[in-house]
Amino acid sequence: MVTIIKIAWRNVWRNKLRSLIVITSMVLGLWSGLFAVAMSRGINEQRVKSAIDTYLHHVQIHNPSFEYNLDINSVIEDPTCVLEEIENNSLVKAFSSRIIISVMASTAHGTEGVKIIGIESEKETSFSEISQNIVKGNYFSKTKSKPVIIGQKLADNLKLDIKKKLSVTFVDDNGDIQRIKFKVEGIFNTANSIFDGGNIFVKKEDLIDLFKNKYATHEIAILCNNIDDSNILKENLAGLFPKNKVETWKDISPELGSVQEIMVWFFLIFMSIILLALSFGIVNIMLMAVLERKRELGMLMSVGLNKTKVFLMILFETIFISCISLPLGILLSYLMISYYGQVGIDLSIVSKGLEAFGMKSMVYTDLPIDYYFRITILTLFVTLISSLFPARRALKLDPAEAIRSL
Repeated sequence: MVTIIKIAWRNVWRNKLRSLIVITSMVLGLWSGLFAVAMSRGINEQRVKSAIDTYLHHVQIHNPSFEYNLDINSVIEDPTCVLEEIENNSLVKAFSSRIIISVMASTAHGTEGVKIIGIESEKETSFSEISQNIVKGNYFSKTKSKPVIIGQKLADNLKLDIKKKLSVTFVDDNGDIQRIKFKVEGIFNTANSIFDGGNIFVKKEDLIDLFKNKYATHEIAILCNNIDDSNILKENLAGLFPKNKVETWKDISPELGSVQEIMVWFFLIFMSIILLALSFGIVNIMLMAVLERKRELGMLMSVGLNKTKVFLMILFETIFISCISLPLGILLSYLMISYYGQVGIDLSIVSKGLEAFGMKSMVYTDLPIDYYFRITILTLFVTLISSLFPARRALKLDPAEAIRSL
């Protein structure tokens, strides 16, 4: 067996150029495939993080009927008890209670249907990314009377600027039409242009006077210490407050969660396609090697080299090519993915298009370690399958006829 392994190793390097071409193609194939998957994962992770930090958060609590029609009267049951329980829960990192009303925002330049969100401004500073995404003006620090923070897209649509007036019209909890004027104090710009165009933020105390119940709350948004704690916290709160609806970010936006779940299958299918294409190259090269050594193989079989050893020799040659290519491809991929995972890839040239999907222009590649183990197993499997046809072709050689061949 040792002799067969030595012969197989030498055969790999008998034609250095051919072997190096196969090795290089495998290395580049592995690198391009892994990097593409890492970039896809990075884009999705960034989209999820941006959504959670901006508007989804880890867990949300509503009145069961609120999310269907944004009914102003569909407030959370016993909000003070809920907030007290959340404050004492060790899984919770931060939380905030909100009033949410569907309104018509208007200026002299047009009208837009938006959600006005009354927030506890101090809590939201460490809770949401809105305060960090202010691109013009201030975050509830200068304007004293009815300040409002609006998105850049809404400001463009309604031609609004700092210190301009914005009127909002809505139906209050008595069924009466209310009209309130706010003064624009700040303009924010998140990674999601749709969110920027459909949401405005005001102080909660500026809306609470519209309600008979001074503790009225439509939404309690929660950030956990760890994203994996979302389901645990949901079960705890749902059991304690059955009259309210408790949802995780995956429940609210299932498309984001489903993308994460199918990413493994995407990785396996995508890499299988690349390796399948590479396998044709391996089969072609190894078949050429067998046909070129037709006379040599005939002589070896004539002097007693049995078919099993011939089969193993071809098999080992293919494995050696794979064993050289695989570590180099994975190492190159790991270095490139780690580098761009730190410095990022600037896609600002298509930033407007990315914002429509809720993504920032800077993408950071990401690929878990277990993906490298999966690609190792997959590559070895494909390589072994690729070696079967050339090895089978070698076994069909007739020694007497092979020796007489040129």
